[in-house]
Amino acid sequence: MRIRDILAAGPSFSFEFFPPKTEEAERQLETALRELEPLGPSFVSVTYGAGGSTRERTHDLVVRINAGTSMTAMAHLTCAAHSRAELVGIVERYRDEGIENILALRGDVPKELGLPPGELAHAVDLVDLIREVGDFSVGVAAHPEKHPDSPDLGSDRRHLAEKLARADFAITQFFFEAHHYFETVETLQTLGVDHPVLPGIMPVTNISQVARMASLAGADFPTWLEDRLRAVEDDPAAMREVGVAAATDLCGELLAGGAPGLHFYTLNRSRATRDIYARLGLPAASSAAG
Repeated sequence: MRIRDILAAGPSFSFEFFPPKTEEAERQLETALRELEPLGPSFVSVTYGAGGSTRERTHDLVVRINAGTSMTAMAHLTCAAHSRAELVGIVERYRDEGIENILALRGDVPKELGLPPGELAHAVDLVDLIREVGDFSVGVAAHPEKHPDSPDLGSDRRHLAEKLARADFAITQFFFEAHHYFETVETLQTLGVDHPVLPGIMPVTNISQVARMASLAGADFPTWLEDRLRAVEDDPAAMREVGVAAATDLCGELLAGGAPGLHFYTLNRSRATRDIYARLGLPAASSAAG
């Protein structure tokens, strides 16, 4: 089922996974999939490694989820370090295997990989390419606190509006305060774009890991949250409780303010997401995937 149709039907609740690299990581992912499937997610997404480093593993996981579970899977795809012909081949392969949803990203190639830049410079170019290949539902990324490479917030919002006008929906980078999300949506509306923007949620259960990810993504790690977490950082259970409680409050504020759903960055684990689901009283039958 196409995500544009899922979103048109009402609030969506979705999960993100990444392709595992080891047997232990594979077991962890399988556990997370098994424990989260009963929640009936509207869809799930699978990330794509820098420079195409997980091309086959991303493809195989998306196809396996779509064919072997009740969940609708969306493939992430980046255009960095790919030729146009390579991208067409990747998208055609998804089309031919019945995948209907792609998240179009520019992506970044680590310098140490030594790969040449791709032929498509921006995610909006990838959106157009995907449209040319097939009738996909296409999503794009949004950065509520601006993309790290953007010179200023205004230009970032104009670029996002251009992308989103040609896509079906956006999913945001994670953030920790709701006003970042609502300000993004309001600005997009003033620019004439009202396609759904799904807020990305990252429950903090490991402060050092998430602080590092926030720094790389250009997301503010607010002092009030860091102080609460630092106060219990020697107690993993207490830290987890603080992180889950903060994420639950954020989710409640977003839904009350009219967000069209929630997209959880699971890091291939299920417990925090399941706990937030339960605390919000979300139905386990929210799936449009059947």
